[in-house]
Amino acid sequence: MFNQFNSCAPALGPASLPLPRLLSAINCLGGQGRTPHVNGSDKVDSLSRQKANRSKTRIDRVQDQGQLERDSHRNLRVALYSHDTMGLGHLRRNLVIAGALADSELSATNLLITGAHEANFFALPARADFLTLPRLHKNSTGAYSAGKLDISIDDLISLRTDSICSALNSFRPDVLIVDKVPLGAFGELLPALKFLRKRTNVKCVLGIRDVLDEPQTVRAESDSWIVQDAIDKYYDDIWVYGDQRVYDPILEYNWPESVAAKVKFTGYLDQSSRLSAYEDSPIPVPINQESADRRLIVCTLGGGQDGFQLAKAFVESLPAEGVTGILLTGPFMPKAEAAYINQIAANCPHLVVKEFSSEADHLIARADSVVTMGGYNSVCSVLSFGKRALVVPRVVPRLEQWIRAERLSRLGVIDVLHPDQLATSALRDWMSQAVPCRSRASEIIDMQGLPRLEQYCANLLSRPQQAHKSITLEAS
Repeated sequence: MFNQFNSCAPALGPASLPLPRLLSAINCLGGQGRTPHVNGSDKVDSLSRQKANRSKTRIDRVQDQGQLERDSHRNLRVALYSHDTMGLGHLRRNLVIAGALADSELSATNLLITGAHEANFFALPARADFLTLPRLHKNSTGAYSAGKLDISIDDLISLRTDSICSALNSFRPDVLIVDKVPLGAFGELLPALKFLRKRTNVKCVLGIRDVLDEPQTVRAESDSWIVQDAIDKYYDDIWVYGDQRVYDPILEYNWPESVAAKVKFTGYLDQSSRLSAYEDSPIPVPINQESADRRLIVCTLGGGQDGFQLAKAFVESLPAEGVTGILLTGPFMPKAEAAYINQIAANCPHLVVKEFSSEADHLIARADSVVTMGGYNSVCSVLSFGKRALVVPRVVPRLEQWIRAERLSRLGVIDVLHPDQLATSALRDWMSQAVPCRSRASEIIDMQGLPRLEQYCANLLSRPQQAHKSITLEAS
């Protein structure tokens, strides 16, 4: 599959981009950090020299099966892709979007394509289902491998690519929404995108969160701007799930005019209306009646893979008087760290530790205060319900969470604590403070992302198919 980049990558000039640089450029919007190494750089170099013909074979096979055409007599069909190599943020965001489109007047039927096997933990919106891809694994050094299968990374990506092409051909979506990574993990979407652009009327949308990383990093990674070329060729719109007044990626990242012209800001994704049906439901974590009468403080760690220090500070600093704590450690917290947290919690009668909740918003909606890391979805949740929140963002390997938290802190809708300043005393002081009355975030920033998506979809479908650049194929 790495070979496919050399054979199918858009030409940028007289010569093709070498594979390592191409991968780095593709990843600049994908949040996958640096160029992935598969068993060392020598392996990547070796793969780059191999002959490539799998991509053409796959495309021809899909084309022979039939074209994706919209049937005007059926409801809207939307396919949503997320690579999900680490954490669950991309999947969670697509789930929220799928639910909004299903509940809208569009009555969309949604197919969510994901590499996260934890997808089965989540409740599905109406008229939605998952296609779960064989998983990728990313180790602590940033190297990728097959997650479970005893096959090479090249063969794994080929398998995932075949699955995506077959699924899209059978499902026949009207709209494809790709979360954050324009060409998918390791370029696995490239054959499907080429087919959709060349042979169908499917509209393609790149959906990205408000902040990618600090501007100098994103600009440096984008020097070759292969991503711009991919966006020019394959995407009709770019939906930024944020408020331009809070953070403007067009300005911050110096996006070229051709990319900026496709950008539409949705506003942040307000979760409150989505949970209105659950207002009278019980808290989905067992706590005794005595605890139920106390102030509730919820701490969420996202996936939990790097949340140990915050978890430890939370359980050690939770006030003993008048407070009940609920800690969601996340499904990816290392077992030894989770065991340590549970050992401490065993001595705290008013603390409940739970690895995972498929709907953490149920808890956040009922909390008096929230302590959380700074992932996009977690921040949207506390903004949605107007909660007093302390955000302790991740600052490594990317500054995305810190930038978002700092901007929102300036507006007074959250409190922020740099992880270098994380200490038991600081956390206890914050949790012990009385809960102030504060304005809902919706009174200060744009939180209309979900209802606005319906209109964006309708506008997109009414738009005539655009003329795009021709696609240059160059064999290795």
